[in-house]
Amino acid sequence: MNTAGHPEATARRGLELTPFRGLRYDPDRVGSLAAVTSPPYDVVVRPDGLLHLESADPHNIVRLILPQAATPEARNEQAAETLRRWRSEGVLTVDSEPGLYVYEQRGGDGMLQRGIIGALRVSDPSEQVVLPHEDVMPHVVADRAALMRATYANLEPLLLTYRGDGAAAATTTVVERTAERPPLLSTTTEDGYCHRLWSVTDADDVARVRAELARHQALIADGHHRWATYRTLRAEHPSPSPWDHGLVLLVDTARYPLRVRAIHRLLHGFPVRDAVAALDGHFRVRRLDGPLTRAMEELAKAAESGNAFLLAGDGSFRLVDRPDPALLDRTVPAGRPRAWRTLDATVLHATLLADIWRIPDDSAAHVSYIHDTAATVAKAERDGGTAVLMHPVREEVVRELAQQGVTMPRKSTSFGPKPASGLVLRALDL
Repeated sequence: MNTAGHPEATARRGLELTPFRGLRYDPDRVGSLAAVTSPPYDVVVRPDGLLHLESADPHNIVRLILPQAATPEARNEQAAETLRRWRSEGVLTVDSEPGLYVYEQRGGDGMLQRGIIGALRVSDPSEQVVLPHEDVMPHVVADRAALMRATYANLEPLLLTYRGDGAAAATTTVVERTAERPPLLSTTTEDGYCHRLWSVTDADDVARVRAELARHQALIADGHHRWATYRTLRAEHPSPSPWDHGLVLLVDTARYPLRVRAIHRLLHGFPVRDAVAALDGHFRVRRLDGPLTRAMEELAKAAESGNAFLLAGDGSFRLVDRPDPALLDRTVPAGRPRAWRTLDATVLHATLLADIWRIPDDSAAHVSYIHDTAATVAKAERDGGTAVLMHPVREEVVRELAQQGVTMPRKSTSFGPKPASGLVLRALDL
């Protein structure tokens, strides 16, 4: 990455989180706060989920993060104009003073996650302050960068994790003490999650948080493309500039462990019968009876012994496992750690997609990445494609590879719960 204009990039530094004046919905100007939120842009199932969100409220954040128009340029200009209009009309208002934001998510299953939102200094890879664990697709980075340039805003936080200093850590103390106060906002989204947000403006509390975080590095849990976008935009602008920082949510997983789920693949225009036929002699393929939940249980069992995948799209399920070792030796790139070479995502992309099925994985015309298991199956059955369902990788493996500087194939993991988009934005002109 070009670091011209950034002489500080060579210094060894930790996480540098800065307060900012949040841009937030005025609850009196929208139907409800829940109705204007959205999952992160890459989790929205399109077109069904997009249409559902657009119809939930005319001011839903999806109109900014996934604007709809005939061309990319028109989409971005539309988002920029929408943001300008919502600010001028008072739909979005600016908090009176800079702060960090404590963010809480609580689920009906007993899940509780708390973290802190702020503007994080965008570091260079050589500093090893923010560790990616997945590859990115350049066209997605270019698309996100164009949207951020047009709107001059960070529209949604990406999710970073770090391992804090224990229960008595300064950040934990500030976060949990703050969560005892009445929140700035509280809303329950239709998935049953309750979201609460507080502002931390006390100078001593902010200083304690910043001092602790400066001793830590973070792992990107969700938002690799947005982090790469932050780095692209930072390189374009001489420092100091607002692009030196990007909006993030930092969660201490020593206190609040995240859940790791898989991201599934939908192969367009590639029927299940063709996918299965091509596997003959290379993998074991077994047809499974029963519902999706039982098929996913069988996938989990098979994944304990090696690479395993579940194919769907023709009304049935097929468990694919026990790859030919000679095939893996020939198709999986050498020179990487064994933990990387044996990843399901590695075998899927290097062996199945590239070698056996001959499907390019870098184009949405051929492959879609979908977080929701049932939605992936439903779309495959409706469109006549093949759903490739994955089993999640363990967080320890993700962190181990990231610390070695080894990135996993794109869209290998889904950490969660993810922050809802639309609760707090960062406008770069403030």
